[in-house]
Amino acid sequence: MKILFIGDVVGEPGRRAIQTLVPTMRRDLGLDWVVANGENIAGGSGITIKTGSSIFDSGVDVITTGDHVWDQKESMGWIVQEPRLLRPINYPAEAPGRGSILLEKDGFTRLAVINVQGRVFMQALENPFHVIHHEVTRLRALTPNILVDIHAEATSEKIAMARFLDGQVSAVIGTHTHVQTADEQIFPGGTAFLCDAGFTGPQESVLGRQIGPVIKRFMTCLPQRFPVAEGAIELQGVIVEIDNETGKATKIERVRKRIP
Repeated sequence: MKILFIGDVVGEPGRRAIQTLVPTMRRDLGLDWVVANGENIAGGSGITIKTGSSIFDSGVDVITTGDHVWDQKESMGWIVQEPRLLRPINYPAEAPGRGSILLEKDGFTRLAVINVQGRVFMQALENPFHVIHHEVTRLRALTPNILVDIHAEATSEKIAMARFLDGQVSAVIGTHTHVQTADEQIFPGGTAFLCDAGFTGPQESVLGRQIGPVIKRFMTCLPQRFPVAEGAIELQGVIVEIDNETGKATKIERVRKRIP
């Protein structure tokens, strides 16, 4: 099984990268599944029905999110209706939506995807370690093939989560910081790990936003609007190959691909 995980998709440029590259990548690379973190696809913050549907239509199977999942009002209603759109599983039970999904292909190929959010330097949700332990136990009764998106600020929390889940899930991929790390590896138990998948969008930027306003904010400490940047667009992410029978990762490779 071969999975492409796409790092945080930022605004219209990020959506354009997916629309341009994903259909070809699915065909040429023989991808079975494509998962993308889409919490910033609507104008750089949040997700709407129109923006989310556009990347589903381009070949993305599951959209994960994080702390910006509720930035657009309509996401609260859509996430109830659209099972392929996930929010972090460690939100309180009263929050709309779900934090995991079980995918099937050809009646037997199964992949489970879990979205979880860290707590260090972020909103204090339920303890992600306790919550994910119960969900992984439930899903492993259905499939050994499990991919986890941990949306977190602290590298230590992402690494600790991956070590905690080593041998229980196929891959743990970090999102949120928008900076692709170079620590891809497969742990002893067979779990592939990358601390951050990076971001998909305009690269001449500060994390996808126009450079000037961000610098001005740092210099003046005054509120600024951060429009999505323009210029060269890149898709960033990671490809993980998994043994279907055992759920163990056999290969992990970072991806950086520019629109021609």
